[in-house]
Amino acid sequence: MSADTKIADILSHPVRLRILQHVAGREVTTSDLKTALADVKQATLYRHIAALLDAGALTVVSEKRVRGATERTLALGSTAHHVDLDELKTVTPQQLRDAFMMFLTHLGQTFDRFADNDSEDLRTRLGFSQTNLYVTERDLEDIHNRLNDLLMPYTQEPADESKHRVTLASILIPDPPGETSDKTVATPDPNANDTH
Repeated sequence: MSADTKIADILSHPVRLRILQHVAGREVTTSDLKTALADVKQATLYRHIAALLDAGALTVVSEKRVRGATERTLALGSTAHHVDLDELKTVTPQQLRDAFMMFLTHLGQTFDRFADNDSEDLRTRLGFSQTNLYVTERDLEDIHNRLNDLLMPYTQEPADESKHRVTLASILIPDPPGETSDKTVATPDPNANDTH
């Protein structure tokens, strides 16, 4: 990220996280964002968009004139997919907690929209599970790279409507050194659907 906008600055602004979560995996216009974040004042929204553009977390895909004004189409920038370890180390424990709670809140809202739909067809695509892994740093890097390679072809919005958008949420929490692992955590049911 740029020298002026660190990861801590993004984590400290719920609006910036909401913008990134809405843009993730697709291209959206500034008008789309105004509609999706209707509770945010336009001037405030544009200020946060500008900060994310400056940080490289967002990028401008195209621009066009609409009724005398310039409308931008936005996508995630290169830095939105990666946080430098040195930057992550500068984030305080409270900032991490706040960011995690915002993540869970957004995830809960996404689930509520699904549940309110009450569609049996959509339920066939739902699943959630938890398991423990025993890994080295090299193992984690290998898992990360393989998952990226596996998922990348499915992260771009298709031109037609042949595919349905799903949310795949990933949480990785290391056990602190010396703590006994919780042996009661359920492992995934091999007959259950994958997490979406």
